[in-house]
Amino acid sequence: MDIIAAYREVGTYRGAAQICGTTHKTVRRIIERSLTGNKPTCRKRREHNFDAVTELVAGKVQATAGKISAKRLLPLAQAAGYTGSARNLRRLVASAKKTWRRDHHRGRRPAIWTPGEMLVIDWGDAGGGLHVFCAVLAWSRIRFVRFADNQRAATTLAMLAECFEELGGVPKAVLADRMGCLKGGVVANKVIPTADYVRLATHYAFRPDWCEAADPESKGIVENLVGYAKRDLIAPHAPFDDLTAANVAARQWCAEVNAVPHSEICAIPVERLAAERELLSALPSLRPAIGKAPATRKVDKLSCVRFGSARYSVPTRLIGAAVAVVEADGRLLVSDLATGEIVAEHVPVAPGEAAVTDAHYGGPRPAPRRPARPRTEAEKTFLGLGPVAEAFLAASAASGNTRLAADLEELAALRAAHGEAALLSALERAVAFRRWRAEDVRSILAAGAGTAQPCPAGEALVLELPQVPTRPLSAYTLDKLNQIGQVS
Repeated sequence: MDIIAAYREVGTYRGAAQICGTTHKTVRRIIERSLTGNKPTCRKRREHNFDAVTELVAGKVQATAGKISAKRLLPLAQAAGYTGSARNLRRLVASAKKTWRRDHHRGRRPAIWTPGEMLVIDWGDAGGGLHVFCAVLAWSRIRFVRFADNQRAATTLAMLAECFEELGGVPKAVLADRMGCLKGGVVANKVIPTADYVRLATHYAFRPDWCEAADPESKGIVENLVGYAKRDLIAPHAPFDDLTAANVAARQWCAEVNAVPHSEICAIPVERLAAERELLSALPSLRPAIGKAPATRKVDKLSCVRFGSARYSVPTRLIGAAVAVVEADGRLLVSDLATGEIVAEHVPVAPGEAAVTDAHYGGPRPAPRRPARPRTEAEKTFLGLGPVAEAFLAASAASGNTRLAADLEELAALRAAHGEAALLSALERAVAFRRWRAEDVRSILAAGAGTAQPCPAGEALVLELPQVPTRPLSAYTLDKLNQIGQVS
């Protein structure tokens, strides 16, 4: 309804408001606007307590490219005369930053990927001491995920080489952030790759590319994959107890997600890879050796090699030969240089320790044995009695018998008196009862054959006993006994 016509009809603000179903304030504002030629009245700007420091805040935001916080600006604003609260100043700083960003937009735009052009890689933390390596072939969206226990340069280059094998070709460029394992330095914002990375790139014929520093958005395609792998692969299976089991699960997961339509391109990555593979560079005929070269060691007389100030056993047939020692996946591998065969595998031990495999020496370590070596005639004559005499001699010496040399001469006399058979029997009994003096043997000989001969318990003795008549217990009651007494 025309509010102006209603006002002209009734002549009052409240009457026109009642007819039009609005408030009298609205009617008054419309009438006053119509009287001024329908020009809106300029509303007076409300004053704020931070008006005095507006230019100060805008200058600081401009100087710091929108990075400064209201917490750091509060002391400067208070020194400039600001008496309001920190909350009001935060509103002013947020408004100043919004205005600055409107005129200084970073100019991002969607990426347009070309087939066979770009592979994007990144590392993520998988928890439990493991790390996840992620790579995305940008155009086909093929995803490659593997686990490792470190992020060293050799591991990263090995993961990259495995990714090329999985793709069946090499893209023109590999985009990575400025990870320390691949970065040799930065000069004038230009990243210098390490020599090993340059050698790998030359061997596979791709161009290393780098993101801007602290700019994860420039490789968001792989950042999304890292998050996706953490949510869909790591979270349901965590924690992984074994690196091998983790990589098996990663291969199965990659085969699953690469065989279903991708939400961004609405196509199946495996099918797109079949078309993109024709534009990838061919894999080299020779695969590069990644990581440090194996250490060469000579097998010593103990059939061991030294590595990291520790000893590791190898088969005894390699004593004096040169072998290659390399540490991989938490294991120490020893290979024969002549044949390339892995001859030993050990778990690394601390410096000064030894890792010994019994099979390398033909069996377990034998117990230490130091045989007796007779020198005098008495010793030779006594030890000529056989193993019983040697056992008596060793045990008597261990018991602290300082008169053992004289006892041997006395035992020779007992042999002449009683005979060799009787002396051997007495020595066996002395060893069994731990009697180590010559007089003990003499006492045993004097006792003769009438002494007890203890022996270990044998099988149970089973005898067939004769059958005898039996009576029940009721036959022994008092009345039965009285009857037997009366009869008698």
